[in-house]
Amino acid sequence: MSEAALIGLAVALIAVVALVAAAVKILPEYERAVILRLGRIQPLKGPGLILIIPVVDRLIRVNLRTQTYDIPPQDVITEDNVTVRVNAVVYFNVVDATRSVLSIDDYRFGTQQIAQTTLRGVLGRAPLDDLLTKRDEINQHLQQVIDQVTDPWGVKVTLVEVKDVILPESMRRAMARQAEAERDRRAKVIHALGEKEAAANLGEAAVVLEEHPAAMQLRTLGTLLELGAEKNSTIAFPVPMELLRMVDKVAADAARSE
Repeated sequence: MSEAALIGLAVALIAVVALVAAAVKILPEYERAVILRLGRIQPLKGPGLILIIPVVDRLIRVNLRTQTYDIPPQDVITEDNVTVRVNAVVYFNVVDATRSVLSIDDYRFGTQQIAQTTLRGVLGRAPLDDLLTKRDEINQHLQQVIDQVTDPWGVKVTLVEVKDVILPESMRRAMARQAEAERDRRAKVIHALGEKEAAANLGEAAVVLEEHPAAMQLRTLGTLLELGAEKNSTIAFPVPMELLRMVDKVAADAARSE
């Protein structure tokens, strides 16, 4: 066999190997192949071993796994005109590989852009208090709004989470003062309720002691016993008002008799 024939055989063998390599594709379980044959869509292929026609077919791999996008911090003006910086994370995955190729040029970039604009729009219609206290409701509303836009693209947004809300320093100081004032108000209310309950109980006790004078004496002795146990240097001994009135009356009588 001549040298030219050997060279031709080698070239043909290389061409066959290259053609087979271009025609045989292996897709993992989490990928699907969208094939355009002469520009026309073909049935979805994969996973596993698939065959395509080189040059004629164009294969586009689509990842079906859940993907995440970390929305960078966005400046948002809330409904009550407070400027905050908010960042969030979006979880999404492709549920229809064909639509993700035919309906939009780049479904990842499109999902990221709609997530940013929706975050600013939704949070801009919420007051600051709702943004801080109703995080779950806002997350759910964001997920629903973004999913409605991406559904025609074959993309399902499964979760949106607002990660952090950064407040201006002046607003943080104002909220700290508000929280302190609220704690003071609660403390005063609790103290007033305690005084009210104590006054009611003392009133009931006074009625009982008035009906049973001996109980007053027992209470007085019990108080003196407690003071003695504490070894106080000063003891205040209560004197019944009736005794003082009787002393005043005796003194007045003595003064008139003189």
